[in-house]
This record gives sequence, C-alpha cells and structure tokens, in this order.
Amino acid sequence: MDLHYEIKGNGKPVILLHSGAMDSRDWEFITPHLSKSFKVITLDVRGAGRSPIPNEPIDYVEDLRKLLDHLKIKKGALVGHSLGGQIATDFTLTYPKRVSQLVLVAPGLSGFKFSSEHAELESRVSKAAPDVEKMTNITLSEPSWSVSIGKAYDLLREMMIHNIQKTFDWKTFETVSSNSAMERLGEIKTKTLFIIGEEDSEDLFKIAQLYKEIPNINFVSIPGANHIITLTHPKDVSDHISHFLSLLEW
Repeated sequence: MDLHYEIKGNGKPVILLHSGAMDSRDWEFITPHLSKSFKVITLDVRGAGRSPIPNEPIDYVEDLRKLLDHLKIKKGALVGHSLGGQIATDFTLTYPKRVSQLVLVAPGLSGFKFSSEHAELESRVSKAAPDVEKMTNITLSEPSWSVSIGKAYDLLREMMIHNIQKTFDWKTFETVSSNSAMERLGEIKTKTLFIIGEEDSEDLFKIAQLYKEIPNINFVSIPGANHIITLTHPKDVSDHISHFLSLLEW
C-alpha cells in the first residue's frame, strides 16, 4: 500500500476521508475524540499530504478499496468531508456491502455542475500560479473558506500551501470517473448522516438538496460554521458522528 495512513484507537473501523486542498490533518481535532470509541483510520488520498503524486489518472474509489483490503477491513463506516464525501459516496455506490454507515460532511457530488461564481474563483486561483501564497490567500478570501486567526487558521493554511505546492509535481490531473453519483443517490440503502454548516456556500446547499434522494438520510445543520467545519467546530462534528455511529449494530 503506497498511500500514507494512520490508525488510532480500537473497535469498529471508521475511515476518515479529507477535503480537497487538504490532507488527513483535516481530522486532527476530531480523531482524538472518535478514537476513544472506534478504530479510526485517516489517510492522505493520492496526491495529497504524505501520499505519492499521481503518475496516472487517479482512481479514488479503487485506492480506498485497496487500502481496506490491505488492512483486512471487510466493512466499515465512511466519513468524508467535501471531496472526501464525494469519494465516500462513490465508494458506497460501487461497494455497498463494505459500508456499514455513511457520514457526509459538506460533501461534493460527482456529476454536479458548480456555479459560475465557483468557476470564477477557481480561475482566479489558477491565474495566481505559481505564487502559492497568493493562491492560498484568494481561496481563503472566499466566505465559505474563511477562518479566523488561530489554530484552525494556521493548520488550514499550512495544509493548503503544502498541497497546492505538491500539485505542481503531479504528472496528471485526470481522475477515473465512476457513473455519476448525482443520478444514483436513490440507490444508496446505507444509513447516512449529512452534516453542513449554516454558512457554507450556495453550491453546497444545492448539493445537500440532491442528497435528500438517499432514503435513510438524516440532516444536521451547525450554526456559525462554514465549509471548514471540521477545523472550526470539531466538537460539534465529533459529537454528531459518535452519536450516529453508536446507533446501529454493525
């Protein structure tokens, strides 16, 4: 297994999947809480953190399957933030029998077309390359990514600078696309928890409406939180995840 991962705690396996432009440190303030009750696996997806850069199109779903096989985990709970939520959803549609519960924290969704405002932000970030500091500043100026000065801000900025810089060495940005999850959400039978901050972007709330197609889904909205909810509101997120995972016998 060439992906970087860490395991903390004992019990039922819970796999945490991080946001884009971030890495497994996305969960740094949450893992200590969850690892008291569960076996928590955090990983850096390909191209992020301490995992290798992609030399061929990235297949996030198969990377995750290989990690579970490597760890001899037949079934576990998936918890995904942003890009990690998109990966968790795609994996659940591909390997439903391997997912005991699904927790989506402000997730992305394959097949969803983001707004022109989002595309304009991405364009401004791209045009600032290769000035990583400027690229980071532009991203953090967007309200749903804005974080007050403090430990959460320092960690977010450190992750973003590291991971944006790392993309300059990527050999390809192509990903292996699965069938659009947006058209298949009604197929998910896994019990699902959806967490979103009340101050997240309009696009993310549109995505939340689409996820209502999942039959067994519960929604939680956290006041005062934006897209960086895992760093700014770790106790709220941890408490909701722990309660949800404790409700069902695996």
